[in-house]
Amino acid sequence: MKKNLYRLLFAFNLAAATVSLSGCSDLLEPTPVQQLPDNRAITDAGSARSATIGVYDRVQAYYQLNWPVLGFLPGEDVRFNGTLNQFLQIDQNQLSADNVLITEAWTQMYQAINGANNVIAALPTVEDPLLPAAEKNQLLGEAYFLRALVYFDLGRGWGGVPLVLTPTRTKENGQGLRRSTLAQTYDQVLADLTQAETLLPEATTRNRAVKATTRALRARLHLYRQQWAEAEAAATQVIGSTNYSLVTPYRTISTAPFLSRESILELTFSNADANTMWNNWFPSALGGQFNFQPVPATIALLNDPAVGGNRSALLATTTIAGASVTYGNLYSRSAQRDDPSYVLRLAEQYLIRAEARVRQGKLTEALADLNAVRSRAGVPASTASTPETLLLAIENERRVEFAFEADRWFNLVRTGRAGVVLGVTDQRRWLFPIPFNDLVADPDLEQNPGY
Repeated sequence: MKKNLYRLLFAFNLAAATVSLSGCSDLLEPTPVQQLPDNRAITDAGSARSATIGVYDRVQAYYQLNWPVLGFLPGEDVRFNGTLNQFLQIDQNQLSADNVLITEAWTQMYQAINGANNVIAALPTVEDPLLPAAEKNQLLGEAYFLRALVYFDLGRGWGGVPLVLTPTRTKENGQGLRRSTLAQTYDQVLADLTQAETLLPEATTRNRAVKATTRALRARLHLYRQQWAEAEAAATQVIGSTNYSLVTPYRTISTAPFLSRESILELTFSNADANTMWNNWFPSALGGQFNFQPVPATIALLNDPAVGGNRSALLATTTIAGASVTYGNLYSRSAQRDDPSYVLRLAEQYLIRAEARVRQGKLTEALADLNAVRSRAGVPASTASTPETLLLAIENERRVEFAFEADRWFNLVRTGRAGVVLGVTDQRRWLFPIPFNDLVADPDLEQNPGY
């Protein structure tokens, strides 16, 4: 958590301005985070590399806690075990525009976008013999990919958002820029992914973007847009690559040294750059706060050999005051604090392709994709045979496969089933509220209905 004494959000919160209480003039002239003064601009190989790593750091910031929480806590698999209102609102699907997690996630995401914009704007003009053309293209491609990822996440969380495509240099930059539609937001994601794919290498790096990373996100994007043939084609490109395969047992994906063959993109942490997500899941007897608890129904599903299979490794048990307590174990490296954040995995590509194939009437092929994921988990093959039963089987498979990742809520909203499954019948609540401070700072920014 950044130790800011004061956060002034301006425009639509392109970035947070951190100021000192002792600097009254700073309150009048806030400096956007990620603004690049002349003496720190991207001018050579070293600064280009550092700036790109900085964008990953910003993406790490929202994927470490806020984004996974916004993905699993509004669903039915995890409950918040505490009294903090910002988490209770998410758990109860009663968000307000001043929710701290919502505000922080939005801020972190636009900070990442601004960092990517700085790289995209400056890198083409950098001339340095220590920066060969191939690496220059790679860094530029990574910036386009990361901007695409953030705008995709913004779109599925908030709907259409302001599309900021140039660096933020002053507090006036971007002010008055109205929200784009969701279709326009997703169009920009696709444009950035297309550009990124032309620039990135065919490589096997799993914690930085490569060509396959863009194809995997494109498959997800097309699924959200109900472009079934395109989703199938993009997922097939990734599945067909010899660089990726489903790993057995399931626990392999989250076992050190990480970066398994199933991983398409995961964000790497270390003891020096720690991921403390484990602390929210572990009981106090193990040094944690036990903020997030798997509910009994989820525990039963994961422990059912015919449903969870070896995905039961997502759970662990300990004894507290003579009683057995079950807790989430996806993030488990309490000493090393180097659990990755999971962004794109091959299992999702199989389930994306399965659903896209059902929607096109390719039931046999869809069932094969579903069963590939089930086989890896050590559960019996599904016998679903109609479009309706296959779609439900795929939905249920996603529930256990990504139980503690940023998936369940967004998936049910995407399919229009958040009302039936979760009881959130007010569809205005299927989108997050625009942070209150941003609305105050920019009167041209419109709130989502219902808030």
